[in-house]
Amino acid sequence: MQKLIALILFVITSPLLFIFFILVRTTSRGPFIFSQPRLGQYKKPFRIYKIRTMVLGAENMKHELMSLNERTGPVFKIRNDPRYTTVGKFLSHAGLDELPQLINIIKGEMAFVGPRPFPINEATQVPEKYKKRFSVLPGITSSWVIHGQGKLTFDQWMELDCEYVKNKSWITDVKIGLKTVILLAKLTLTK
Repeated sequence: MQKLIALILFVITSPLLFIFFILVRTTSRGPFIFSQPRLGQYKKPFRIYKIRTMVLGAENMKHELMSLNERTGPVFKIRNDPRYTTVGKFLSHAGLDELPQLINIIKGEMAFVGPRPFPINEATQVPEKYKKRFSVLPGITSSWVIHGQGKLTFDQWMELDCEYVKNKSWITDVKIGLKTVILLAKLTLTK
């Protein structure tokens, strides 16, 4: 069912993706799609697809910016990351850079809701006590997204993921999905 819904959404949003393609390609060097290996369900590797929101070579710049990392644990996040392009910052803030992950859902590698997949080097550092988060498909959105991403510690984030896995149901997925849409709409309208 999720694959069918993702396919329908991909077709519906394809004109929007074409507009984003033009904006990304005319305002910065590099490909439109950013693809990166991640660990999915049962730690199976897959390639995640996103609209490229950062400058070309952003991954290579990460070590230079490590002192600015705002996260605890093995993840790397900077609220005002200087690697974002102007268009990319808007797309990321609005969550629109995640649209190509509909392809990951169609391929059976992701779901609409589930723990966010980490890059492999970060995923391999997740403590064993949180291994439960890898027992379900990773999602485009998650409990972490609706509970104030930047305000949570790494352990709080992992506990939310494990709690989601423990109580997973289609009702929970619908609630998280709707809350995500509302949150992203508010964030987009306030910028």
